[in-house]
Amino acid sequence: MKTITLLTLLITVGCILATGCVAQPKQDSGNATVSPTNTFSPLVNTTTVPGTTVTPVTTLTDVPKGTSKLKGPLRVSIGGYDADQPLPVLIGGQTVGVVSQGVPLDLMVDEGNHSVTVCVGVICPEKFIDIAFAKRSYLDFEDILKMKAEFSKPTVRILNSYKNGNGVNVELEFINPTKKDLFMSAVVSCGYTYIDDRTDNRMGDSVQYKVSDWVVPGGRITRMANLYFSGGDSYTYDSPILGEVTAK
Repeated sequence: MKTITLLTLLITVGCILATGCVAQPKQDSGNATVSPTNTFSPLVNTTTVPGTTVTPVTTLTDVPKGTSKLKGPLRVSIGGYDADQPLPVLIGGQTVGVVSQGVPLDLMVDEGNHSVTVCVGVICPEKFIDIAFAKRSYLDFEDILKMKAEFSKPTVRILNSYKNGNGVNVELEFINPTKKDLFMSAVVSCGYTYIDDRTDNRMGDSVQYKVSDWVVPGGRITRMANLYFSGGDSYTYDSPILGEVTAK
């Protein structure tokens, strides 16, 4: 009996010394509360680092009309218009090059409708053109330049002449297509014949007259030159002609 009691005591002491044998208190599962466990990381608000710039992303649902960067070829010419120097070409008011007789200007222009002008001094006839991608377009200014800018440099011309008593009246036109005021002058002359009072022979002579005036940029004025014949009667005359012409 003593031996059984001693053995029981030794086993008890052994279990106390061994950590694996310490009994764990059993919880009552009937009264336990289970805390829910998150299975995802919470959203963390980030702060932009000072000195950096955040560019918002914009989604374009439609491209505004007129913003296309596609281009089409355009050739501008003046045909047989006789200009004494290359003429500037403007598109939308901006100079894009020059054009001269027999030498057209080739350009690549944004798609869309454009205003194109070719200038002779202050005279700038305008045309409109629709440019399409990869479609070649042409504009020729010969006819409109001849109509609106007949002369490309300062010019004096005879418009009309007629006999007036013992002389002839000559109507002159002064034309200034440049961008500055010009003092223009022209000498007009006329040959004529007459019967000499003393000899009754037909004689020949000529008369000339100088006309001068200021002409504004792009302006035209008319002036009359009165040429008077001297001596005799029964006058006949040739067509008046222009002599020296100056513009400064």
